[in-house]
Amino acid sequence: MAKILIVDDDTAVQATIRLLLERAGHSVVVASDGRQGLAVFESGDFDLLFLDIFMPGMDGLETMRLIHQQQPLIPIIVISGRPIVSDLADGPDFLTMATRLGAVSSLQKPFKPAALLAAVAGCLEAAKRPSSSAIQVGDTASRP
Repeated sequence: MAKILIVDDDTAVQATIRLLLERAGHSVVVASDGRQGLAVFESGDFDLLFLDIFMPGMDGLETMRLIHQQQPLIPIIVISGRPIVSDLADGPDFLTMATRLGAVSSLQKPFKPAALLAAVAGCLEAAKRPSSSAIQVGDTASRP
């Protein structure tokens, strides 16, 4: 099906996403931080990326920026375990911010397997469409 790169510093999250995607027939590669993820991305030909927003060293937003410089249309799903903030006084909503910066979709940890697989299917379908506007930036997948 698709070749997918998962960049997340949490090995349990890596393993969970990898298992779900491999059971769905995808080929999966994992990286533990943004720098490693960028190096792996540059050495492979990926159809989709999962990026954790908060990682030590290079965070997901910086990693996404550098990846988009090389391949602007690669679909990226951002993930985060930080709570979504409804009151701006409590801080920014990083998942929404990431979609405004170019991520195709976002998932709040913990997420349901069905939400993850739906986000992947939606991103891969949108990427197949010939129009450059096929991927709607800002779509947010359902939360648990």
